[in-house]
Amino acid sequence: MGRYLVRRLLMLFVVLFAVSFITFSLMNFVPGGPFDREKALPPDIMKNLEKRYHLDDPFMKRYVDYMANVMIPKFSTVAPNKGDLQDDSFITVKLGPSLWFRWMNFGPSFASRSRTVNDIFRQQLPVSIQLGLLALVVALVIGVPMGILGALRHNTIWDYLGMGVAIFGVSVPVIVLGPIMIWIFAVALGWFPPTGWGSKPPYILGIFPTNLGWHFWKTAIMPSIALGLGSSAIIARLTRASLLQVIREDYIRTARSKGLSEQLIMNRHALKNALIPVVTVLGPIAAGLVTGTFVTELTFGIPGMGKYFVTSITNRDYPVIMGTILLYALFLVVANLLVDLTYAYLDPRIRYD
Repeated sequence: MGRYLVRRLLMLFVVLFAVSFITFSLMNFVPGGPFDREKALPPDIMKNLEKRYHLDDPFMKRYVDYMANVMIPKFSTVAPNKGDLQDDSFITVKLGPSLWFRWMNFGPSFASRSRTVNDIFRQQLPVSIQLGLLALVVALVIGVPMGILGALRHNTIWDYLGMGVAIFGVSVPVIVLGPIMIWIFAVALGWFPPTGWGSKPPYILGIFPTNLGWHFWKTAIMPSIALGLGSSAIIARLTRASLLQVIREDYIRTARSKGLSEQLIMNRHALKNALIPVVTVLGPIAAGLVTGTFVTELTFGIPGMGKYFVTSITNRDYPVIMGTILLYALFLVVANLLVDLTYAYLDPRIRYD
């Protein structure tokens, strides 16, 4: 297991460098620049801006300098100064009385001159993570039981009802479902506010809201359900198909012939093996939900990272684009690693030697 984890962690850095190089190349070789306007800036101002942000340096030098700031950890005996861009790292940890660890400095933002990319992440990313985690919970709470019920009540009204809900979740996108939910539950019934998000900094561990009162939940229920319903449909269909295959295996018939109860057979033998395909798709689903969804955040007026990321593309804000894609790739690789480790728990026959 130890050697397997070391190999996967090394591959994590390989993936991050590959993703960063491709993204950096596409951004820099596409025509146009971050300071292009309908009315062109004077040449002197343009030259000064390019010099300030090192856009006049050769391509490889800019890429190496950027990745060095992001990927190389820095240790210092001086406390970080929030006003200094050189000290503004995404992860800052105090290791001792006079020792600081800093990592992932994504640099300044081209569009928001008063903020760095890490300032933007600290404000917008926790909201997207909160929304994504709640949507993932909704997807699991709805999808797994619905898939199990459909498999155990195969070709009954419960199976047809569950698969009908699954088809509805896959077929109706958030851009349609969101306004319908706002019209019914916010405008007509007045149960929930139509827009906004009920948590504000500071956050616990930089992510989780400090107040989980009704003010938070009434702003989170609708967007979480709208975002998680599509994923719940995928999980339900996979759970149903996998469990239907597992309960027809020989070892399930052997367990029944020994007189074991149906509940014990499902919990101990069938369900764990049936969840392996579901766990496989949870990695990409979780990474996609956690990093923010533009349509959901735009529909419900949520100040998350997904909305800001799309805005940064139109503004050619290269550091924000690079930072967001690198964080997304990091979440995706880590999620897939956790999925692979979960395999060994669900199926004892799987070993990582």
